[in-house]
Amino acid sequence: MGRVGVLLLNLGGPDQLKDVRPFLFNLFSDPEIIRLPFPWLQKPLAWLISTKRAKISQENYKQIGGGSPLRKITDAQAQALQEHLQTKGQEVSVYVGMRYWHPFTEEAIATIKADGIERLVILPLYPQFSISTSGSSFRLLENLWTEDPELSKIEHTVIPSWYQQPQYLQAMADLIAQELDKFSNPDQVHIFFSAHGVPISYVTEAGDPYQQEIEDCTALIMKTLNRPNPHTLAYQSRVGPVEWLQPYTEDALQELGAKNTQDLLVVPISFVSEHIETLQEIDIEYREIAEESGIKQFERVPALNTHPLFIESLTTLVVDALESPSRELSEVIRPPETVKIYPPERWEWGMTTAAEVWNGRLAMIGFIALLLELISGTGPLHFAGLL
Repeated sequence: MGRVGVLLLNLGGPDQLKDVRPFLFNLFSDPEIIRLPFPWLQKPLAWLISTKRAKISQENYKQIGGGSPLRKITDAQAQALQEHLQTKGQEVSVYVGMRYWHPFTEEAIATIKADGIERLVILPLYPQFSISTSGSSFRLLENLWTEDPELSKIEHTVIPSWYQQPQYLQAMADLIAQELDKFSNPDQVHIFFSAHGVPISYVTEAGDPYQQEIEDCTALIMKTLNRPNPHTLAYQSRVGPVEWLQPYTEDALQELGAKNTQDLLVVPISFVSEHIETLQEIDIEYREIAEESGIKQFERVPALNTHPLFIESLTTLVVDALESPSRELSEVIRPPETVKIYPPERWEWGMTTAAEVWNGRLAMIGFIALLLELISGTGPLHFAGLL
């Protein structure tokens, strides 16, 4: 069947503090992250935000060692997957394509072409599909396929989401069980699933299946775990003047504290790698909120990283994809062109959120104020939802 490749997709993150500003610039240059009424404003606005926010974001990265561990972990996942596929008799080359930092998706595709790959499995490292994560990468890839006729020679198949994969569920359950058994009363520990949030308009207007997939995934993990513990699902990293998926993580933690919950185990359900939203937002910010709310013992389940069962699950996904009919990028769900990611209230446009960005806190900037700032250099620039 010719040379076979696997492309792992992830968001990317700044490797060092000096990378933070250009990383933010890349992120906010993406019209899927900020939708503007005038495309010519995209790069000036990206420059403005990345410049304004670089120092604050760098401070957050300093708290976790001076940069994102995402590239190192993703490279290790790719290596482990390639080796495990070889043990299954599959001679497959595994590539990493990041959306907003090195190695960029475009760089990965160039290498795939140079290596003469003839069949490609596209596998996002997001278990649940969202138009803001997997969807953004799929749209980029679709554009690359449209612009480069040579890519039509590569037969590709896409795995949109895989949260139901049994080995993935078992890996999650095993990690939870290991952490539960460290508590003095394991069956009394409240299991707290924290997923990355999205604006509710993603679901209600754009048809994003993310919320349903997160809820289904939580239920499947609890079923696989088969323990009597109570559990909660909440959503982290919300900002701005619009409604996001609820309950919000910070509110849910405070409510549990008010109910005299003593022991809490946090499960980062939408993340398979450690990054700023696990290491800084959950481990530092949410821990502080929990302790202030009266929760005595706050622990977190580690991300899957290169857990053997997780690598086994990715291997199974790739093998099954190669043995099944192809699913092309054009078949993957994406929002209608008319949908505004943030429905306007006092604002005419808005921003989405994504992992590894400002510790999950994004600004909402008034369009008129922005024009004043850009044109005159003296107008006020209003931010909301910042740390």
